[in-house]
Amino acid sequence: MAAVLELNKVCMDFGGLRALDEVSLRVEPSQIVALIGPNGAGKTTLFNCVTGIYDPTSGDVLLNAPGGESRRVNGLKPNKVTELGMARTFQNIRLFPSMTVLENVMVGCHCRMHASILGAVVKGPGARAEERRVVDFSYELLRLVGLTRWVNEISSNLPYGAQRRLEIARAMATEPYLVLLDEPAAGMNPQETDDLKELIVRIRDTWSKSILLIEHDMSLVMGISDRIYVMEYGRLIAEGSPKEVSENPAVIKAYLGEDLDA
Repeated sequence: MAAVLELNKVCMDFGGLRALDEVSLRVEPSQIVALIGPNGAGKTTLFNCVTGIYDPTSGDVLLNAPGGESRRVNGLKPNKVTELGMARTFQNIRLFPSMTVLENVMVGCHCRMHASILGAVVKGPGARAEERRVVDFSYELLRLVGLTRWVNEISSNLPYGAQRRLEIARAMATEPYLVLLDEPAAGMNPQETDDLKELIVRIRDTWSKSILLIEHDMSLVMGISDRIYVMEYGRLIAEGSPKEVSENPAVIKAYLGEDLDA
């Protein structure tokens, strides 16, 4: 079975600075893959190349929908990449603060809706049925992330960890087969991080999604990842299972001798 995401020698230059230098990686179906490295290693730049925010200077970014054909996504707009089946969250929370929790998730469903503008305005039978399906699907996603008790709450009133989970629910609303999580545990307390760990595994196991995440919390990374890629100064310096990566001398050196199991 083909990898759902494949990067082949991706480079990204900003003027005279090479932020990514021939980075290659794969995410297999229903796999949790982590991308780790010190600050400034190029991890978020890579995410931006994958999701259409940046057009790589060279190399290939390939998406392979389950049961579909391979598609090169270099240069596509972010909304087109989303339509192909990829969704992401960001380091900084980007919810609609004045919307309710339910409305935030419903916004994510927009790219899969079929009602015309006229149909949505006059509320014909088809539009009403589709709106009902969107509400039901959004509520089911809120159940998945444990936020049903806040369904009608304004999103800005949620605790920080709950806002992070709401972002994941909104990403899932686009019905992706590949979810990219950019530092999902940032700013979370230990209990929130444990809840997040369970949620990510549940998304993979229950919803059969593939997940690529950037994360600095090594306990989370080592606890859930099937495969880990390590970056430093825009290049990959190691890849393998959590055990292989944690014992790799180059990785230990990049982390200044930190104990990756700590």
